[in-house]
Amino acid sequence: MASAQKIKLSPSRDIPFNKLVLSQSNVRRVKSGVSIEQLAESIALRTLLQSLNVRAIVDAEGNETGMFEVPAGGRRYRALELLVKQKRMAKTQPVPCVVREGGIAEDDSLAENDERVGLHPLDQFRAFQTLLDAGLPEEEIAARHFVTTAIVKQRLRLASVSPKLHEVYAEDGMTLDQLMAFSVTGDHARQEQVWENVSRSGYDEPYQIRRMLTENTVRASDRRAQFIGLAAYEQAGGGVLRDLFEPDDGGWLQDIPLLDRLVTEKLKVEAETIAAEGWKWISVAVDFPFDHTRGHRELEGKPVGLSPEEQATIDALNAEQAKLESDYQDADELPDEVDQRLGEIESALMAFEDRPVLYDPTEIARAGVFISIDSEGRLSVDRGYVRPEDDVPAIDPDVGQGADPSSTEGQEASTSVQRTVIAVAAHPADAEEDDDDAARPLPDRLITELTAHRTLALRDALAENPAVAFQAVLHNFVLTAFYRFASSGSCLEIGLHTPTFPAQAPGLRESASAKTVEARHGSWKARLPKSEKDLWDALTALDGEAQASLFAHCASFAVNALYEPANRYNQGRVSTHGVRTRLDQAEVLARAVGLDMVQAGWRPTADNYLGRVTKPRILEAVREARGESSAQLIDHLKKADMAKEAERLLDGSGWLPEPLRLVEPNASPTEEEGEAGPLPDFLADDEEDRANAGDDDPQRLDAAE
Repeated sequence: MASAQKIKLSPSRDIPFNKLVLSQSNVRRVKSGVSIEQLAESIALRTLLQSLNVRAIVDAEGNETGMFEVPAGGRRYRALELLVKQKRMAKTQPVPCVVREGGIAEDDSLAENDERVGLHPLDQFRAFQTLLDAGLPEEEIAARHFVTTAIVKQRLRLASVSPKLHEVYAEDGMTLDQLMAFSVTGDHARQEQVWENVSRSGYDEPYQIRRMLTENTVRASDRRAQFIGLAAYEQAGGGVLRDLFEPDDGGWLQDIPLLDRLVTEKLKVEAETIAAEGWKWISVAVDFPFDHTRGHRELEGKPVGLSPEEQATIDALNAEQAKLESDYQDADELPDEVDQRLGEIESALMAFEDRPVLYDPTEIARAGVFISIDSEGRLSVDRGYVRPEDDVPAIDPDVGQGADPSSTEGQEASTSVQRTVIAVAAHPADAEEDDDDAARPLPDRLITELTAHRTLALRDALAENPAVAFQAVLHNFVLTAFYRFASSGSCLEIGLHTPTFPAQAPGLRESASAKTVEARHGSWKARLPKSEKDLWDALTALDGEAQASLFAHCASFAVNALYEPANRYNQGRVSTHGVRTRLDQAEVLARAVGLDMVQAGWRPTADNYLGRVTKPRILEAVREARGESSAQLIDHLKKADMAKEAERLLDGSGWLPEPLRLVEPNASPTEEEGEAGPLPDFLADDEEDRANAGDDDPQRLDAAE
């Protein structure tokens, strides 16, 4: 077997620059990348790092002329040409060249450009780190590689991401935007933990990654951070996370206990200063509830009058403002300096309007002050509130009879009693946390709305099952005929009194059940005669199957499985006559027709359920449907965001809230006889019933007898 022909490389040689000319065979025509000027600076700094590809120029007889053309390496040639023009390089300077023979010049030029592979961003990150470690400052790295200092800082920040995540990125396991999101913190363990969570859940958008990495921090825009100032926090040793790739409004403060301590200390200093005014009490908190002054009597004070100096300043400001407005009244646009000055004048005048208030010293001695921080991080002092228990005459005639209120002894006693009491509240949790009570029952209105969906779906299901519908009506008739008062507990209101649905139930009119019922009703209406006089004959003409179908359709309109708090039944207990309550019968009917609210088209949304319940209930729903790891992805969110994220997580899961689930018929109530619980058993959040049912599937309980 003949051996393969050995490859022979083109020879290289040094050719004086003045013997080189740019070839018309160079395929590059459009400028891109580093400019010629920047490339010239790079060559001056590092010399020529790549040889030129040249071909000998021959005359008409095919003899070499001593000149060479450059079909590949045109940008390097132009950079060298610029250095010669700038007298920074001799025109006879030998240039390293690869002398090419044969082939097509355009093919060489195209191949050189096509085969050039740009540096992978990860390699660039690591290279910048190496240069930094070698002693080059960030500014010099930027200058040498023709990028901004900000870009160098960003690349170096990316180099601080966990090496494990670097490898994931190198293997195209994550995007550059995702990698940038991880750079917000230097904690490699936390980075890897978050990546493990988001990569499994699919909730791996960069903003979601940043949110998880900063979930235990406080934004610099937080009122507490603005109150003490970022500089004071950092001077006290607090760490700040910063995002070099996205606007971060000053970053995230990591040491929340330190932040709260600094805030408390500063508020205490302010409170002690105000205490010198003689108030009985001062209540200090970062923020107070909306109605925290309810029940207090507010003192009426008198604003402090203006001093002559202050009045003179106000007059001067008003005069200056009037002159500026007069001078520029015809201008289409105010000059920047004039506009700025008018703003300064307006702010100064507004400051004079916020005058201190004088109170009666006797009133001050039994009144108090609320000190907090407003939404902009400024100190908020709200003086002059008397608590109900303190709203009594300053001198009680029944106490200290015979004592002279003006005596020194009396004053000392008063001073002792009236010494200002400063109470500092801990930093409150989010306001919505007040709603985070997992044991709190579902609101009546929400249960009514949920059962409205269930009632409509049950009507639709009953209409599709004539045999069950017939038996349901027969059951109602028998109850009425043979069991005194029993019919009042039926879920089928014969006489076709159609129960009214709550108008506020979101999505009820657009539900699949509503559309199906409406379409079925329209179809039957088209088949029935317009005059009721002809109805008997029309019904007689129907065969048995059609009669049964119409019977089921009409019977379905009598279904009432609504939870109605204004007319509560006996909470699911069985009476001595063995008659079930209306809601219990609705459950029996639902099992008989095989009602499945998932198949009926109901799904949990922020509007119809998730935004209406507490955060623990939202997390419980996600945990039941998607597991603990999915619940952990959203457990740090505000309630509104949590509801939206939970809606996406639960989509397609088939999860249902308990008022919409089928209940195990043999499940026994947990409440004792005679005690009325807040909800019917099948609506209650009853873990014991679920355990008794022996069913681990939260989406639908087994209805088998």
